[in-house]
Amino acid sequence: MDVNSVEPRLSASDKVMSNYGLSSTHEYFLEKIISTIKKQQSEEAFYVLDLGVVINLMDTWKRNLPMVQPFYAVKCNPHPDLLATLVAQGSSFDCASRSEIESILALGVSPDRIIYANPCKACSHIKYAAAVGVNLTTFDSVDEVHKIRKLHPECSLLIRIKAPDESGSRWPMSSKYGALPEEVPKLLQAAQTKGLKVVGVSFHIGSKSHNYQAYKTAIQAAKAVFQEADRLCMPPMHVLNIGGGFVSDALCFVAAATAVKTAVDKYFSKEEQQNLTMMAEPGRFFAETAFTLATNIIGKRVRGEVRHYWINEGFHGSMMRVDRTALVESCISLKCMSNNSSDDNEKNPGIMVSGKGVGGDRTYSSIVFGPTCDPIDKVLEGHQLPELEVNDWLVFQNMGAYTSSCSNKSNGFGAAKITYLTN
Repeated sequence: MDVNSVEPRLSASDKVMSNYGLSSTHEYFLEKIISTIKKQQSEEAFYVLDLGVVINLMDTWKRNLPMVQPFYAVKCNPHPDLLATLVAQGSSFDCASRSEIESILALGVSPDRIIYANPCKACSHIKYAAAVGVNLTTFDSVDEVHKIRKLHPECSLLIRIKAPDESGSRWPMSSKYGALPEEVPKLLQAAQTKGLKVVGVSFHIGSKSHNYQAYKTAIQAAKAVFQEADRLCMPPMHVLNIGGGFVSDALCFVAAATAVKTAVDKYFSKEEQQNLTMMAEPGRFFAETAFTLATNIIGKRVRGEVRHYWINEGFHGSMMRVDRTALVESCISLKCMSNNSSDDNEKNPGIMVSGKGVGGDRTYSSIVFGPTCDPIDKVLEGHQLPELEVNDWLVFQNMGAYTSSCSNKSNGFGAAKITYLTN
């Protein structure tokens, strides 16, 4: 992977002018995108990673949830520079496999800053965690208890419970992970019988959740598990893992943080809170808004009043897990000045935001396809775009969460590989 630093030096004709209806922040960032396109002189799709966004988000986390240690979910986006920045900012890490543990240890992170947060683990991966000293993991089945007792008996455990309410989640988790309330006593007894240390409770309300009350009901359910452990005369639990689901929108995050703090105050006494270690597994919160994806238009077809475009990224690259509404809202088209040599376009690089014409540009109902031959490789449909040409660009903001990490090699294509850094 080629990593470069973006330091734009733009001529007046390259400037993204404020009369395009963009905020000053968007103007500045689009200037960097345009500068990068000119600098690389290539049609390859690329990411721009703004490390300043990551640092600011960590500050936001510490201000609103100072009592909760973030364990970044590596699966969300394992970009090395993102991980290194999070290490420097004091994050811990949620790993789900041997490979992810290896990548974090390679950054010099201590094993005690890693949770092996996969309730169903391969035996060889459990052995590896034991060998390198990763001594905290999750479980939600009796079979997992047996594996851990055999392969990593010194490991501390968090019992993963099903969040009672995932109604506001874009991607619910409960169909795959989480013990039901009636299963909890049996699981705790199984661990107790095997001599394993269950030190706390873990849950996840689902990815990209906007139902902040779900944290309250989940924390209430977690407290019931603490009480069940007391009833079984187990050592007192002291860890509460509130999982992920957080989004980086400021108002949404403050609302979620408030719900968490209110629930902890309601269900845990002041004395209990003094001995309570709180952790979380945010992924999207740190990664999503830090990455912007620039894609090149590699093909075009006109059918009456409808325009068809092909870009060099798509469903099998970075867009498999991206909400289509979010793609529409984040899409910015950049007309390449070389496609139109008029003086007006030389001065203004033809910017259009979110399907709305700028400066009187006519727009057309458009379909945007990815590069593969798979018919489901469709990025946008019915979206209004101006008349674009081959070698123009479509830029998508907020592309850091479950994008490149979920890509495959369909037809030999993959996710954008070149990442430029800025802060």
